[in-house]
Amino acid sequence: MEQYDVVVIGAGVVGCAIARELSRYQLKTLVLEKELDVATGNSSRNTGMLHAGFTYKLGTLRAQCSVEGNQEFDQVSSELGVPFKRTGKLVVGFTEHDKQNILRFKANGEANGVKGIRMVDPEEMHRIEPNAGGNFAMYVPASGILDPMQYTIALAENACKNGAKFSFGSRVIGIRALAEAEKQALGLTAKGRMYQVTTDRGMVYTRWVINSAGAYAVKIGQLMGYPAVPQIGTKGEYYVLDKKAGAFLKTPVYPAPNDRGGFVTHATPTVDGNILVGPDWYTTTGPEDYANQKQSLDRLFQDGQKMFKKMQRKYFIRNFVGIRWRNCDPVTKEPLDFRIMTAKDIAHTVSLVGIESPGVTAALPLARRTVAIVLGETENEGEKILKKADFDPVRKPIRRFSEMTLEEKQEAIRVNPDYGQVFCRCENVSRAEILQAIHNPLGVHTLTGIKNRTRSMMGRCQGGYCQTRITQLMEQELGVEPEDLRYQREGGWLFTGEVRPDKQGEE
Repeated sequence: MEQYDVVVIGAGVVGCAIARELSRYQLKTLVLEKELDVATGNSSRNTGMLHAGFTYKLGTLRAQCSVEGNQEFDQVSSELGVPFKRTGKLVVGFTEHDKQNILRFKANGEANGVKGIRMVDPEEMHRIEPNAGGNFAMYVPASGILDPMQYTIALAENACKNGAKFSFGSRVIGIRALAEAEKQALGLTAKGRMYQVTTDRGMVYTRWVINSAGAYAVKIGQLMGYPAVPQIGTKGEYYVLDKKAGAFLKTPVYPAPNDRGGFVTHATPTVDGNILVGPDWYTTTGPEDYANQKQSLDRLFQDGQKMFKKMQRKYFIRNFVGIRWRNCDPVTKEPLDFRIMTAKDIAHTVSLVGIESPGVTAALPLARRTVAIVLGETENEGEKILKKADFDPVRKPIRRFSEMTLEEKQEAIRVNPDYGQVFCRCENVSRAEILQAIHNPLGVHTLTGIKNRTRSMMGRCQGGYCQTRITQLMEQELGVEPEDLRYQREGGWLFTGEVRPDKQGEE
C-alpha cells in the first residue's frame, strides 16, 4: 500500500512546477500522469513565449503570475539549465484601430508592472526586426523565448532529484475521502482527512490531492467534489519552419491584440533557431483534437505572411496543433481568469482550472500559491511542514554537442568517445546525448521522450536518418524487444512484428 503526503494529478508544466515547489519541503510527493512522459499535452503545444503580461486584466491572477514569472525567469532558467533568450517582442499594427488597441494595452501593461514598454517608429521597428510586417509597433523588451518541453522536463527532473516521485501511464479514475474506520483498517496514521486515489494501475493513499490536469482539470475537479467550471475549448494550427528561415527572424512579431486582448497569427523564433508561425484559433470540443485541417493551414499561411515577410512553403518541416481550455462566463462566453479552487468541505484539496496561456510563464508563481495553501491549512490544523535543509534547486541538462566549441568537442570525445558518433545529422546530436536521454532520471522510454530531451528527429528530415538508429540503441540499452517500444503514448507501438519473417531451412 502506497501512502503519500501529497498527490499531484497531471505532469504538465504547472503540475511539474508544483512538484518542484513541494520538493522543497519534508513531504512525500507523488505525481500521477496518464501519459508516458511529462509535457505530452498542451505544455508542449504552444509558442514557447515568456509572456510579459501586458494584455491581462489588472489585478487578475493571470496578470500577477505572468509578470512575476517573467521577472524571475533569468534565475529560474539558470538554475534549471533551460535554454532561454530575452529577445523582446514587437507588437505590430496596420490600422488606426490597431494603434488604439496597442496604446490601450501598453497602459495596461505598465499598470501590471511590465517594464520598459515603448512605442517605436517604422525605422526603429525595422532596425529591431527587418522582416517584421506592419506600419508601426510597440516594443516589449521583457518578453522572451524558451523551450517549453525542456522547461517542463527540467522542473520534473529537479523535483525528482529532491525526492518527488512520478508515475506515468497512471490515469486517475476515482478520488474519495476515507472514513476514520477505513483509515484505521488500512493502518493509515496521518491526522485529518485522507483520500484514496484510484488509477487504472492501482490505488494510492494521500493526505492532500492537487488537481493540475490541464484539459481534464474540470473532470478531475468533479471527481474531487468541486462543481463543473464552464469552459470553451479552442484549437490552433502551427507551422514549424526550418533553421534556414530562422536566419531571417530574431524577434517575435505579434499582431495588434484584438479588443479583448487576444492575439491571432504571429511569428516566433525558437531558442533552437526554427520559427513557429501560428496559431489560428477556432472552437473545438475535444480535449485532444490534435488533427491538422487543410483549410486552417491555408489560412494560416496567408496570415503568417503578414507578420513575417520570408514566410515560404519551402521552409515548412512540420505542423502541430495546440488546444486551450479557457474558463468562461456561462452566458456571455467571455473569457475568465485562472482559478485556484479550495473548499472547506473538501479539505486537503486544491484544484487548478483553466490554466491556459500564459501557463508556461505563470507555472512557478501558480505553484507557489498552491503550496502556500497546503502549508497554511496544515499549520491551521496545528502542524508545521518543515523545509528541507538539503534542497538543491540546480538541475544539470544534457550537454549538447552542437553547442560546444571545437576545443570542447575534442575534449568531450577524449573523455567519452560516444560524443564522437553523430546520430542525428540535422541537429548534430551525438550517441552520448542519446544514451543520457535513454537513462533519464524520470525513467521515460518513449521515442518522443528521447526527441524532446535531445532534439534528435527535430531537424529537416524529421528522423528519416536517425530514428532507426535510436530505436536500435533503445532496444540494446533497455533490453527490450522492438515490439515493446512506443512512439509517445500507450498503444503507440513502433513495431508490431516482422515485415518479412526469416524462413527456416531456406538457403
